Amino acid sequence: MICLMPHCGFLSATSRMLEIYRALRQRGVTARIATHGGTYEHVLRDVGVPYDIVGERMTPQRCERFIRDEIGMGYVGQSMYTDREMRDYVTAETEYFRQHDIRTVVTGFTLTTLLSTRLAGARLVTEHAGSWVPPLFERGMLPAPSQAHFGLLPSPLLRWLSNSLPSRVGFYCGGFNRLAADLGVPRVPSLAALVLGDLALIPEVPEVLGVSATEVADWRPDGRSGYRAGTRLRCVGPLYARLDLPLPERVARFLAEPGPVVYVAVNSAEVGFVRRVVTTIATLPVRVLVAGTHHDLHDMAGDRVMVGGVLPSHLIMPEVDLAITAGGQGSVQTAMAGGTPVLGFPLQPEQDLNLALLERIGAARLLAPRHVGARLVTLAAEMLADRSYREAAERVQRWYAATDGPANAAEAILALHDSGEADPIGPAGVLG
Repeated sequence: MICLMPHCGFLSATSRMLEIYRALRQRGVTARIATHGGTYEHVLRDVGVPYDIVGERMTPQRCERFIRDEIGMGYVGQSMYTDREMRDYVTAETEYFRQHDIRTVVTGFTLTTLLSTRLAGARLVTEHAGSWVPPLFERGMLPAPSQAHFGLLPSPLLRWLSNSLPSRVGFYCGGFNRLAADLGVPRVPSLAALVLGDLALIPEVPEVLGVSATEVADWRPDGRSGYRAGTRLRCVGPLYARLDLPLPERVARFLAEPGPVVYVAVNSAEVGFVRRVVTTIATLPVRVLVAGTHHDLHDMAGDRVMVGGVLPSHLIMPEVDLAITAGGQGSVQTAMAGGTPVLGFPLQPEQDLNLALLERIGAARLLAPRHVGARLVTLAAEMLADRSYREAAERVQRWYAATDGPANAAEAILALHDSGEADPIGPAGVLG
């Protein structure tokens, strides 16, 4: 049996797991879905997908704290879970996997599965590392982080650190390794290993990644101390939300009005930051559509600003002129699939990388969060006026249209699940 285990504190993790679930169902495979619950648990419920709650249900408030503590945002000496929470979740997951004869677990940022799968004798597939994977570190492709707390160091040094440290430091790993020692399972040797499973799916096309699919598939830990032996990587192509939600009629009318539209979908930021972005961008002669998700922004609505809730971004992106996001892979891929350029405010290093890869192609621009203000206005106006950004996004759109990411992910998962081998997929590149 295969179990899909999204962290429902993240809309992207929840929606990507739905895409994989549907692709498995198309192949006649019924996977179980299990979760700790959370803010976006309702997305599973709304589309009628059955799921189980394992361990204590996470409240939206607990999810908000988890996101503040997550990799790249929280203090590196903590592990996002308290020691007691981690032990309780690992125990509950292990019992669940054994009870249902789970042999393969696929997760989106439910990091406790790193330990519970070892206890249960199951293999772990991850997709949450995105493009933040060893072949890019080893080629020095990660950009210098743009977050304010890194601002005192020179950019060349920051870039060197970004590429050199992931496999050498144990940031965020302390709690995992304390519990691993108690349970007698292998420790997590580095920050890089914390986000990699036995098989790590890279939800991107090689043209954007800047590394060929064959080079990715050929990567091996080869005794490096920062990785767990047997870790394998595969490019599968884009995995982004296609939420089974109708486009609200009022949103459709708003999009149909004349003039440029900017779509603001900065779901993982603090509400005050989102408010500053909306207020600033509304000084331009544009209409602004805001994905409200868990933020209460309805008081900002006006003649040129519309605030929605959880919106079907895959239907909205093709109808807007510019998307403003934090740079999470799900949001930028949804924009690219719609041929829409992105202006991104990365809140953590993985988002820096997503935006830098698209900036290299000419489909996006990256702006440090501290520069919300006049620089945002200038850059947004430039992107709206310069057709080249749209043309670059449309080039990525064609690459995405030629790649079925969910199908490729499902095939990779099934190959691992059915083989029982450490490296069952072989040297092929993008599957399918």
